Amino acid sequence: MNRPRNRKLVLSFAIVVVLILLISFFALRQRIRTNQATDKVVKIGLMPGGKQEDIIWKQVQKNAKEQEGITLKFVNFTDGDQPNKALASHEVDLNAFQHYAYLKSWNKANNGNIVSIGDTIVTPIHLYSTKYKNVAELPDQSTIAIPNDVTNESRALYVLKNAGLIGLDTSKGALATVKSIQSNPKHLIIKEIDAAQTARALDSVAASVINYNFAISAKISEKYSIFTEPLNADSAQWINFIAANKADKNNKVYKAVVKAYQQENIAKLIKKEYPDGGEVPAWNLNL
Repeated sequence: MNRPRNRKLVLSFAIVVVLILLISFFALRQRIRTNQATDKVVKIGLMPGGKQEDIIWKQVQKNAKEQEGITLKFVNFTDGDQPNKALASHEVDLNAFQHYAYLKSWNKANNGNIVSIGDTIVTPIHLYSTKYKNVAELPDQSTIAIPNDVTNESRALYVLKNAGLIGLDTSKGALATVKSIQSNPKHLIIKEIDAAQTARALDSVAASVINYNFAISAKISEKYSIFTEPLNADSAQWINFIAANKADKNNKVYKAVVKAYQQENIAKLIKKEYPDGGEVPAWNLNL
């Protein structure tokens, strides 16, 4: 009779099968964990924004990790064209450096499919003057310096419009240029120059529209601001946001990154780091 031996063989086989199943189970479990961990790492492209921006993004990073289990890795770029190219080629998962007007222009020029998945901040720009204390003092035929690149020129012209200095034809919905000026009661001379030079030109013109970052770099005092870009319907196109490729616009992990940014502790931190209103939380603005 070989029954005891057969039983031992069956038992041994069963043990081997159970061990194989257990090993396979734990291997699969580990693989799932690894994949989940990989899925929770998000690379986001940024442009240098100084110490204040670093503080804000570190808090966003902390929010993402503690609340969503997401590890944010920052990839810094130095050229404004790089973050969108890196996003389009999937070198980064998201980026956060641009406003809607810039993205619209970039997508058109590059046949891009990048979209916003959540607003972040808006950075009002100013009309500065070292010669005059308010807009009303600007004399006829004054020279006003504005940036000459497509999006910043349009933005500067909207600032002059909101200051009551010019009228713009915006019926076509495109970015404004000097050709869009419909009325100019003071016969102002609009001088288009490189955005980086608008601060340097301040002493040689009646007034200059200067982006916040250039004004800060040039250490231009807030006392020389004679008009601040208002937060109104015209401001919507200048709101910054977190961007993704269109195919990823509903990605739950990426949406969770937006959630990590759009929080009260980030809004308070922005106001703390920019007490002069240099940056304003934009996700709850009612424009």
